[in-house]
Amino acid sequence: MRLGLTLGYQTAWTTPADHLAMAQEAERLGYAVVWAAEAYGSDSPSTLAWIAGQTTTIDVGSAVMQIPARTPAATAMTAATIDSLSGGRFRLGLGVSGPQVSEGWHGVRFAKPLGRTREYVEIVKLAIARKTVAYEGAHYTLPLPDGPGKALKLGFHSPRERIPIYLAAVGPKNLELAGEIADGWLAIFFSPDTAADQLATVAAGRARAGLGLEGFDVVPTVPAVVGDDVASCAELVRWYAALYVGGMGSRETNYYNQLAVRMGYADEAREVQDLYLAKRHRDAAAAVPLEFIDRTSLLGPKERIAEKLVAYAEAGVTTLSVSLFAGDAEHGIQTLRTLAEAHELSGVGA
Repeated sequence: MRLGLTLGYQTAWTTPADHLAMAQEAERLGYAVVWAAEAYGSDSPSTLAWIAGQTTTIDVGSAVMQIPARTPAATAMTAATIDSLSGGRFRLGLGVSGPQVSEGWHGVRFAKPLGRTREYVEIVKLAIARKTVAYEGAHYTLPLPDGPGKALKLGFHSPRERIPIYLAAVGPKNLELAGEIADGWLAIFFSPDTAADQLATVAAGRARAGLGLEGFDVVPTVPAVVGDDVASCAELVRWYAALYVGGMGSRETNYYNQLAVRMGYADEAREVQDLYLAKRHRDAAAAVPLEFIDRTSLLGPKERIAEKLVAYAEAGVTTLSVSLFAGDAEHGIQTLRTLAEAHELSGVGA
């Protein structure tokens, strides 16, 4: 199991310089990949191209590029370009986002996300492979049948004709789809003690494609806080958990809330959501169970984190990507170093 770094996206508390410094330190420490995200602020490919130009060995990955934000052809062009700029170090993570962002920000209907994702990935693969893109699906038709458009292929040779594709997936149907059509899974709120059922679902998708789990990259993003007291470390993660379980999506469509329910926190998930949607954010954060945070994070001193890394590796994780809950770049870099020491202590990278 290798380590990765999840930078997220730019916020009021981060700077591009901080993100670059942490990415460069992760490269120096031997981390496998650095991921950037997007919601409705900073975009991921711009950040990744910038980081790729100032690193040499670490992979750069989108976690994610939003499917409703770009046509499949635009995503293929961007992926091939960053892969070329980085010398073949790009990983393409895709996700449908949620109904609020898809319809409110991008103006794209959220309906039938599984079918749209399948067709989108098929077109992206065609384009990256420099095959002529002619496609007839329920959601995408290329070229349009009633105009002057013609079937085209990517206009330059990128380093690879096959770029690793990852899907951000939470629900069972999307997990199965990831197994069937992708090279890896971007997971969130991943707990080693519930991983078996999730990976069985992924494996069902792999079997449909005539494949096994070998070679499939399981990549959870895991919050990490180093400190002597686990409960104090968890306090830094509490607001993040409340945002996702309580406020990501609507009351009817919140995949993270549904995941918490499947993990055994039905009453707690309902309370967190009720409080968050009532704009009682502080109370929502306080209502997130410490056990939930601890099960899905790396918290405490180096030795405890090393033990947890073993559990993640034994659960089937192949790349564990850490999200640093640190106040500034200096503390973030120190956390990266401690996590690298914990990784070595655990022995899971041998």
